[in-house]
Amino acid sequence: MVTQALALRGVRTYGARVAAFVALTKPRIVELLLVTTLPTMVLAQKGLPPIGLILATLSGGALAAGGANATNMVIDRDIDKVMRRTGHRPLVTGQVTPRAAALFAASLEVLAFLELWHFVNLLSALLAGSAALFYVVVYTAWLKRRSTQNIVIGGAAGAVPVLVGWAAVTGSLAWPAFLLFAIVFLWTPPHFWALAVRYRNDYAAAGVPMLPAVAPAAQTARSILGYTIALMAVSVALAPVAHAGPLYLAVAVLSGAIFIGLAARLHWLAARRRVADRDAMTLFTYSITYLTILFVALGCDVFVQRIH
Repeated sequence: MVTQALALRGVRTYGARVAAFVALTKPRIVELLLVTTLPTMVLAQKGLPPIGLILATLSGGALAAGGANATNMVIDRDIDKVMRRTGHRPLVTGQVTPRAAALFAASLEVLAFLELWHFVNLLSALLAGSAALFYVVVYTAWLKRRSTQNIVIGGAAGAVPVLVGWAAVTGSLAWPAFLLFAIVFLWTPPHFWALAVRYRNDYAAAGVPMLPAVAPAAQTARSILGYTIALMAVSVALAPVAHAGPLYLAVAVLSGAIFIGLAARLHWLAARRRVADRDAMTLFTYSITYLTILFVALGCDVFVQRIH
C-alpha cells in the first residue's frame, strides 16, 4: 500500500510538472493562432491541402508560438507577480525555474524551425521563427514596458501564422495573404485593449503602459472603435482579392457590423463615464468569436464555391 501510494504521488507530481510546462506555452493563445492558419491553407490550396502538410504546419506553428510564449513568461516573471491575471503562472508559483523555462522555450523554437524546414519549406520556417523573435524582442523586451503602442506593433507577431499557412501551401506570399495578415493585425488592438480595460489597475501597478492603464476610458474606446472599423473594411476588401464568395462576404459584413456595434456601444458608455468591466469583457469575448467565425467562413466558402 505504501509503495502504491508513493507511485501514485509520483505520477501526480510528474503530471503537475508536465502541466506547468504546457502552461508556459499559453495553449489558448496558440489555439487561436492555429484557427487562422488552417483556413488560410484551405484558401491558398483552393481546397483541402494534404493532411500531412496540415499537421506539419500546425504542429510547427504551435511549437514556435509556444516557445515564444514561454520566453515571454521568463522575461515578464517580475510583472506577472504583481498582476492578478498572471499570478498563477508557473514561474510565479515556482513550479518551473527560469532556467528550465528558458531551455524549454529555446528547445521548442529549434524544434519548430527544423520541423517546418524539413516537412514544410524554408519560407514557412523563417516566417515562424521571425514571428517568435519579433514577439520576444520587439514586443516583450522592448515595447511592452515603454510604449502605449506596445500591443499595436507587437501584435504583428500574432498575424504571421497566416503568412506561414499561405507559404506552406504555395511556397511564396501573395496579396490575399497580406490582407489576412492585416485582418489579424487590426483585430489585435481592440481584442487586447478590451481585456486590458478590466485589468487596467494591474497594468498600472506593474508599470506597463497598456493604453487602458494610462489613457482615459474614452480615448481607449475611441481607439478600439477606430481599429474595429478598419478591420471590417479590410475583411470586406479581402473578398474580391481572394475571390471569396457570398458566404464569406455575408459573414464578414454581419460579424463585422456586430463588432462595430459593440465597440460603438463601449465608446458611447465611455464618453458618459458609464463603462464597466463587463462591457469591455463582452467585447473581448465577442472578438474571439468574431475571428473564429470569420476564418471558418473563409475556409467553408472555398468548398461551397467548389460545389457550385
